[in-house]
Amino acid sequence: MTSTLRVGLDIGATKILGAVIDADGTVITQTRQDTLPGPDGVLDTATTVLDLLATALDGALPTRVGIGIPGIVDRHRGTVAHAVNLGLGGEWFPLADRLADRTGAAVIVENDLNAATWGAHVLSGADDLAYLALGTGLAAGFVLSGTLRRGIHGAAGEIGHVPVDPAGPLCSCGQRGCLELRASGSALSAAWPTQGDVPPAEALFAAAAAGNPEAVAARDRFAAGVADAIRMLSLAVDPAAIIIGGGVAHVGEPLLDAVTAALRSQAAASPFLAALGLADRVSLLPGRLPVGAIGAALIENAG
Repeated sequence: MTSTLRVGLDIGATKILGAVIDADGTVITQTRQDTLPGPDGVLDTATTVLDLLATALDGALPTRVGIGIPGIVDRHRGTVAHAVNLGLGGEWFPLADRLADRTGAAVIVENDLNAATWGAHVLSGADDLAYLALGTGLAAGFVLSGTLRRGIHGAAGEIGHVPVDPAGPLCSCGQRGCLELRASGSALSAAWPTQGDVPPAEALFAAAAAGNPEAVAARDRFAAGVADAIRMLSLAVDPAAIIIGGGVAHVGEPLLDAVTAALRSQAAASPFLAALGLADRVSLLPGRLPVGAIGAALIENAG
């Protein structure tokens, strides 16, 4: 059975999630560990996750491992650099070779957004899509005619850093008024700071549902920003489907309702936008499935 299985690792700054995936995207087993920083820390944590997965499979680890990791990735060499939140600087870290030496598996390394985009393709069955990731930042990925679009510099879909307000606040990228400052998890945290364990997005949408006028206004501003991002993607690429994922998407249907309402409001003032039917193309990633790990496990099929 293990010959048909693949392992996917979704490496993030706070945790590494590993999953064993069948060829159709079914999750056989999964586990996670808090990420230790730095090159050796990332490697040690990834090895621990793989050991735990092997134990769950009675010691038989699949022979192919795919990794989704932030930063600049050279997938041909299996190296990563500038993953600053992981403690990986400008030097190329040979993650694939180092992990292969430890496990004996064939290792493929891919940018984490690209891996999640491919996972969205696997889970949805859509061959022509834009995947909009609403996480700490804002970015998108594309599968066009069944092929993952990476871009010549690996920067396809970095719409979070498109300036939409020249007089707006300074963005971490050095520009002003970037879309990410209006439509991202960080933007929600700034608009609706919370205390305790409830994520800001869930707290904001709950307060809005309860009728808090300030929360309603903040929710609607955020939804309008996400609608702007969707309109931008659609006018640039015109995909058949737009799938929303990322941590903010855990809000679920209230998020989808707010975003589609914003899209319909925008379309009401523009016959051109109305003709595109954007609200009808938008959906949420199903459930809380490990989309990054699924995509990483099957990334060798992405072209």
